[in-house]
Amino acid sequence: MNFDNLIISNEGALRTITINRPEKLNALNRAVIKELSDALSQAENDKGVRAVILTGAGEKAFVAGADISEFAHFSNEEGQKLSAEGHKLLFNAVEKMGTPVIAAVNGFALGGGLELAMSCHIRVASDNARVGLPEVSLGVIPGYGGTQRLAQFIGKGRALEMITTAQMITAAEAHNMGLMNHVVPQVELMEKCVEIAKKIIRNSPVAIKAAIRAVNAQYTENVDGYSVEIDAFGSCFGSDDFKEGTTAFLEKRKPNFSGN
Repeated sequence: MNFDNLIISNEGALRTITINRPEKLNALNRAVIKELSDALSQAENDKGVRAVILTGAGEKAFVAGADISEFAHFSNEEGQKLSAEGHKLLFNAVEKMGTPVIAAVNGFALGGGLELAMSCHIRVASDNARVGLPEVSLGVIPGYGGTQRLAQFIGKGRALEMITTAQMITAAEAHNMGLMNHVVPQVELMEKCVEIAKKIIRNSPVAIKAAIRAVNAQYTENVDGYSVEIDAFGSCFGSDDFKEGTTAFLEKRKPNFSGN
Protein backbone atom coordinates (compact mmCIF):
# COMPACT_ATOMS: atom_id res chain seq x y z
CA MET A 1 0.00 0.00 0.00
CA ASN A 2 1.43 3.37 -1.06
CA PHE A 3 0.95 6.51 1.02
CA ASP A 4 1.36 10.08 -0.26
CA ASN A 5 1.47 11.71 3.18
CA LEU A 6 3.13 9.06 5.37
CA ILE A 7 6.52 7.43 5.76
CA ILE A 8 6.43 3.84 7.05
CA SER A 9 9.50 2.11 8.45
CA ASN A 10 10.08 -1.13 10.34
CA GLU A 11 12.65 -2.29 12.87
CA GLY A 12 11.88 -5.86 13.82
CA ALA A 13 8.43 -5.93 15.43
CA LEU A 14 8.33 -2.12 15.72
CA ARG A 15 6.64 -0.03 13.04
CA THR A 16 7.12 3.74 12.83
CA ILE A 17 4.53 5.86 11.02
CA THR A 18 5.58 9.43 10.25
CA ILE A 19 3.12 12.05 9.03
CA ASN A 20 5.09 13.67 6.23
CA ARG A 21 3.72 17.16 5.58
CA PRO A 22 6.40 19.31 7.23
CA GLU A 23 5.63 22.29 4.99
CA LYS A 24 2.09 22.27 6.50
CA LEU A 25 3.38 21.42 9.99
CA ASN A 26 1.84 17.97 9.41
CA ALA A 27 -1.69 19.36 9.58
CA LEU A 28 -4.51 16.84 9.33
CA ASN A 29 -6.86 16.83 6.39
CA ARG A 30 -9.23 14.15 5.14
CA ALA A 31 -6.55 12.53 3.00
CA VAL A 32 -4.10 12.27 5.92
CA ILE A 33 -6.80 10.92 8.24
CA LYS A 34 -7.72 8.24 5.68
CA GLU A 35 -4.08 7.28 5.14
CA LEU A 36 -3.44 7.09 8.89
CA SER A 37 -6.54 4.94 9.29
CA ASP A 38 -5.32 2.56 6.59
CA ALA A 39 -1.73 2.46 7.87
CA LEU A 40 -2.77 1.79 11.47
CA SER A 41 -5.28 -0.85 10.41
CA GLN A 42 -2.53 -2.49 8.39
CA ALA A 43 -0.26 -2.51 11.46
CA GLU A 44 -3.04 -3.89 13.66
CA ASN A 45 -3.64 -6.79 11.27
CA ASP A 46 0.07 -7.64 10.88
CA LYS A 47 1.05 -10.20 13.53
CA GLY A 48 4.67 -9.25 12.98
CA VAL A 49 4.00 -5.76 14.37
CA ARG A 50 3.95 -5.63 18.17
CA ALA A 51 4.18 -1.84 18.72
CA VAL A 52 3.76 1.36 16.70
CA ILE A 53 5.41 4.77 17.06
CA LEU A 54 3.45 7.65 15.52
CA THR A 55 5.22 10.95 14.91
CA GLY A 56 5.47 13.94 12.57
CA ALA A 57 8.17 14.85 10.07
CA GLY A 58 10.63 17.59 11.01
CA GLU A 59 11.37 19.12 14.39
CA LYS A 60 8.63 21.77 14.52
CA ALA A 61 5.43 19.77 14.82
CA PHE A 62 3.84 16.45 15.64
CA VAL A 63 0.61 17.72 14.13
CA ALA A 64 -0.07 21.45 14.34
CA GLY A 65 -3.83 20.97 13.96
CA ALA A 66 -6.43 20.37 11.31
CA ASP A 67 -6.21 21.88 7.83
CA ILE A 68 -8.62 24.78 8.41
CA SER A 69 -8.88 25.64 4.71
CA GLU A 70 -10.61 22.30 4.15
CA PHE A 71 -13.62 23.01 6.35
CA ALA A 72 -13.87 26.81 6.75
CA HIS A 73 -16.93 26.90 4.46
CA PHE A 74 -18.74 23.86 5.92
CA SER A 75 -22.41 23.84 6.96
CA ASN A 76 -23.68 22.41 10.27
CA GLU A 77 -24.37 19.05 8.68
CA GLU A 78 -20.98 18.93 6.97
CA GLY A 79 -19.27 19.78 10.25
CA GLN A 80 -21.06 16.97 12.06
CA LYS A 81 -20.13 14.52 9.30
CA LEU A 82 -16.49 15.62 9.42
CA SER A 83 -16.35 14.98 13.17
CA ALA A 84 -18.19 11.65 13.01
CA GLU A 85 -15.99 10.33 10.21
CA GLY A 86 -12.83 11.38 12.03
CA HIS A 87 -13.93 9.62 15.22
CA LYS A 88 -14.74 6.41 13.37
CA LEU A 89 -11.84 6.30 10.94
CA LEU A 90 -8.99 7.37 13.18
CA PHE A 91 -9.32 8.73 16.70
CA ASN A 92 -11.55 6.05 18.26
CA ALA A 93 -9.88 3.40 16.11
CA VAL A 94 -6.42 4.24 17.49
CA GLU A 95 -7.66 4.09 21.07
CA LYS A 96 -9.21 0.65 20.49
CA MET A 97 -6.19 -0.88 18.77
CA GLY A 98 -4.79 -3.96 20.45
CA THR A 99 -1.32 -3.03 19.21
CA PRO A 100 0.03 -0.27 21.47
CA VAL A 101 0.62 3.07 19.76
CA ILE A 102 3.20 5.48 21.17
CA ALA A 103 2.89 9.14 20.18
CA ALA A 104 6.29 10.79 19.74
CA VAL A 105 5.26 14.43 20.15
CA ASN A 106 8.12 16.29 18.52
CA GLY A 107 6.87 19.88 18.60
CA PHE A 108 3.45 21.50 18.29
CA ALA A 109 0.47 19.25 18.99
CA LEU A 110 -2.50 21.54 18.65
CA GLY A 111 -6.18 20.86 18.03
CA GLY A 112 -6.47 17.64 16.07
CA GLY A 113 -2.79 17.00 16.76
CA LEU A 114 -3.30 16.87 20.51
CA GLU A 115 -6.49 14.87 19.98
CA LEU A 116 -4.50 12.34 17.95
CA ALA A 117 -1.81 12.12 20.63
CA MET A 118 -4.48 11.60 23.29
CA SER A 119 -5.95 8.75 21.25
CA CYS A 120 -2.63 6.94 21.42
CA HIS A 121 -1.90 4.62 24.33
CA ILE A 122 1.34 6.31 25.45
CA ARG A 123 2.65 9.84 24.86
CA VAL A 124 6.27 10.98 24.93
CA ALA A 125 7.07 14.65 24.26
CA SER A 126 10.22 16.50 23.34
CA ASP A 127 11.07 19.29 25.76
CA ASN A 128 10.28 21.94 23.13
CA ALA A 129 6.75 20.62 22.51
CA ARG A 130 3.73 22.84 23.00
CA VAL A 131 0.22 21.43 23.21
CA GLY A 132 -3.28 22.85 23.30
CA LEU A 133 -6.83 22.89 21.98
CA PRO A 134 -7.28 26.35 20.43
CA GLU A 135 -10.54 25.63 18.59
CA VAL A 136 -12.70 28.17 20.47
CA SER A 137 -10.50 30.94 19.06
CA LEU A 138 -11.87 29.87 15.65
CA GLY A 139 -15.47 29.78 16.79
CA VAL A 140 -15.69 26.00 17.08
CA ILE A 141 -14.90 23.32 19.68
CA PRO A 142 -12.58 20.31 19.60
CA GLY A 143 -14.35 17.77 17.39
CA TYR A 144 -12.13 14.70 17.45
CA GLY A 145 -12.59 13.63 21.07
CA GLY A 146 -10.72 16.50 22.71
CA THR A 147 -13.50 17.54 25.09
CA GLN A 148 -13.77 13.98 26.37
CA ARG A 149 -10.19 12.67 26.49
CA LEU A 150 -8.59 15.83 27.87
CA ALA A 151 -10.93 15.78 30.86
CA GLN A 152 -10.14 12.10 31.39
CA PHE A 153 -6.43 12.86 31.51
CA ILE A 154 -6.24 16.08 33.50
CA GLY A 155 -9.65 16.53 35.14
CA LYS A 156 -12.71 18.61 34.30
CA GLY A 157 -11.52 21.96 35.67
CA ARG A 158 -8.13 21.96 34.00
CA ALA A 159 -9.62 20.69 30.74
CA LEU A 160 -12.21 23.47 30.68
CA GLU A 161 -9.52 26.06 31.39
CA MET A 162 -7.33 24.80 28.54
CA ILE A 163 -10.25 24.64 26.12
CA THR A 164 -11.93 27.95 27.01
CA THR A 165 -8.71 29.98 27.13
CA ALA A 166 -7.36 28.31 23.95
CA GLN A 167 -3.89 28.54 25.49
CA MET A 168 -0.93 26.31 24.77
CA ILE A 169 0.98 24.66 27.59
CA THR A 170 4.56 23.44 27.69
CA ALA A 171 5.62 19.81 27.58
CA ALA A 172 6.66 20.04 31.23
CA GLU A 173 3.24 21.38 32.24
CA ALA A 174 1.54 18.64 30.22
CA HIS A 175 3.70 16.04 31.97
CA ASN A 176 2.90 17.44 35.41
CA MET A 177 -0.82 17.19 34.61
CA GLY A 178 -0.51 13.57 33.50
CA LEU A 179 -1.10 14.35 29.83
CA MET A 180 2.38 13.17 28.81
CA ASN A 181 4.03 10.00 30.09
CA HIS A 182 7.56 11.36 29.60
CA VAL A 183 9.36 14.51 28.49
CA VAL A 184 12.88 14.23 27.05
CA PRO A 185 15.29 16.40 25.06
CA GLN A 186 14.31 16.42 21.40
CA VAL A 187 17.43 14.52 20.34
CA GLU A 188 16.41 11.70 22.69
CA LEU A 189 12.73 11.55 21.73
CA MET A 190 12.77 8.63 19.31
CA GLU A 191 15.30 6.77 21.43
CA LYS A 192 12.95 6.96 24.42
CA CYS A 193 9.98 5.82 22.33
CA VAL A 194 11.96 2.88 20.95
CA GLU A 195 13.02 1.96 24.48
CA ILE A 196 9.38 1.82 25.59
CA ALA A 197 8.35 -0.07 22.45
CA LYS A 198 11.01 -2.73 23.01
CA LYS A 199 9.75 -3.29 26.55
CA ILE A 200 6.25 -3.77 25.14
CA ILE A 201 7.39 -6.09 22.37
CA ARG A 202 8.93 -8.63 24.74
CA ASN A 203 5.56 -9.16 26.47
CA SER A 204 2.51 -11.17 25.39
CA PRO A 205 0.51 -9.54 22.55
CA VAL A 206 -2.55 -11.50 23.65
CA ALA A 207 -2.33 -10.15 27.19
CA ILE A 208 -1.55 -6.60 26.05
CA LYS A 209 -4.60 -6.55 23.77
CA ALA A 210 -6.78 -7.82 26.62
CA ALA A 211 -5.35 -5.20 29.00
CA ILE A 212 -6.05 -2.35 26.57
CA ARG A 213 -9.62 -3.55 26.13
CA ALA A 214 -10.13 -3.72 29.90
CA VAL A 215 -8.66 -0.27 30.58
CA ASN A 216 -10.72 1.30 27.77
CA ALA A 217 -13.88 -0.21 29.25
CA GLN A 218 -13.55 2.14 32.24
CA TYR A 219 -14.20 5.06 29.89
CA THR A 220 -17.01 3.49 27.86
CA GLU A 221 -20.54 4.53 28.75
CA ASN A 222 -22.80 1.82 30.20
CA VAL A 223 -19.97 -0.72 30.31
CA ASP A 224 -18.85 -2.37 33.56
CA GLY A 225 -15.06 -2.26 33.40
CA TYR A 226 -14.70 -4.86 36.14
CA SER A 227 -16.79 -7.36 34.16
CA VAL A 228 -14.70 -6.70 31.06
CA GLU A 229 -11.55 -7.26 33.11
CA ILE A 230 -12.86 -10.56 34.46
CA ASP A 231 -13.73 -11.79 30.95
CA ALA A 232 -10.43 -10.59 29.49
CA PHE A 233 -8.46 -12.16 32.34
CA GLY A 234 -10.20 -15.50 31.80
CA SER A 235 -9.71 -15.40 28.04
CA CYS A 236 -5.93 -15.22 28.49
CA PHE A 237 -5.90 -18.66 30.14
CA GLY A 238 -6.78 -20.39 26.88
CA SER A 239 -3.97 -18.77 24.91
CA ASP A 240 -0.63 -20.19 23.81
CA ASP A 241 0.96 -17.07 25.29
CA PHE A 242 -0.35 -17.95 28.76
CA LYS A 243 1.05 -21.46 28.50
CA GLU A 244 4.40 -20.11 27.29
CA GLY A 245 4.55 -17.35 29.91
CA THR A 246 3.82 -19.59 32.88
CA THR A 247 6.05 -22.39 31.60
CA ALA A 248 8.94 -19.98 31.05
CA PHE A 249 8.47 -18.57 34.55
CA LEU A 250 8.56 -22.03 36.12
CA GLU A 251 11.55 -23.00 34.00
CA LYS A 252 13.31 -19.73 34.90
CA ARG A 253 13.82 -18.62 31.30
CA LYS A 254 12.62 -15.73 29.12
CA PRO A 255 9.33 -16.40 27.35
CA ASN A 256 8.98 -16.50 23.57
CA PHE A 257 5.46 -15.30 22.86
CA SER A 258 3.71 -16.22 19.62
CA GLY A 259 0.78 -13.84 19.99
CA ASN A 260 -1.76 -16.68 19.90
